[in-house]
Amino acid sequence: MEAGALIREYGYWAIFFVNLFEGETIVLLAGAAAHFGYLELPWVFASGLAGSVAGDQLWYFLGRWWGPRIVSLRPSWRERAERVHRYLHRHQDLLIFTFRFYYGLRAVIPFAIGSARAPKLRFFLLNFASAVLWTVVFACTGYLLGGAAERVVADRRYVPYALGATAALILLVFLVMRLRRRSGPAP
Repeated sequence: MEAGALIREYGYWAIFFVNLFEGETIVLLAGAAAHFGYLELPWVFASGLAGSVAGDQLWYFLGRWWGPRIVSLRPSWRERAERVHRYLHRHQDLLIFTFRFYYGLRAVIPFAIGSARAPKLRFFLLNFASAVLWTVVFACTGYLLGGAAERVVADRRYVPYALGATAALILLVFLVMRLRRRSGPAP
């Protein structure tokens, strides 16, 4: 089966299931696929939003049900958990609305918010509003990047610049990751 046919057939399901855990990359790619006509942008929004909200709600409820039990089994975690919970209670609304924009922490933060017993309705409403914004931003960015990539490939003069920019971006990400590893974990 051709790649385009696979994207058309399973693309929305892939967006939904990947978004249960993390989803920036797949939503960007889905936006680009919508630009190229493999997917429809409104359905990219819908499947990205549904997967994102469902995954975050799942992690929230797992934290609500199991978080305190897990912490009680690990005495060394209690003090840190109490500090995290105090922080969550002070900045709850802002954290709930912005956590999905913290790369790599999208499953951990809803779990912590749930274990801190944040109100269910508040979490759902702020989570949903944030997911709408997040999905639209990433899908539209992918759509626009698809258009930019199409122009670069069509006009060969820009290919060396695009390759140079891509290499510079990869180098920057590598350096940032290396600096983070050297500085060690945050206290």
